[in-house]
Amino acid sequence: MYHFSGSVAQQAAGSTRLLEPQGREGRSTDQDAMLFQRCTWCGTAMYHRLLCPVCQGSDLRTERSAGLGTVRHSTVLHRNTPAARNVSLIEMAEGFVVRGRVMGPPIGVHSGDRVRLSTAEDPVRGEPVFQLVDEPLRAWT
Repeated sequence: MYHFSGSVAQQAAGSTRLLEPQGREGRSTDQDAMLFQRCTWCGTAMYHRLLCPVCQGSDLRTERSAGLGTVRHSTVLHRNTPAARNVSLIEMAEGFVVRGRVMGPPIGVHSGDRVRLSTAEDPVRGEPVFQLVDEPLRAWT
């Protein structure tokens, strides 16, 4: 499994930061946006990769995500935080999966909920932050 870290490979490849570059005021140039890569050989979409996980190609082009996705898995964590928080795997509309946090009560986030990118990076953890698109009707749960 690939784990993103500040390794020698990242330093040699230059800056691989996939969020919008900062403007003069410290905010991104136009709204917070999430960037991802797409392999030019096989068309696979991925997030924070150096090589394509399907064909191992290194010819990746950067694209901007629309910011819409679906929660595939959500877990409530209680460790190392004063309050419970959720960690979710979000499948984006473009076809890649990203780990992030969904705003709201941690117990209220379920698989299949639609989400929209709220901010491209959590200032503490560095993960994308999402918000629910619509509150689902959960009368029987």
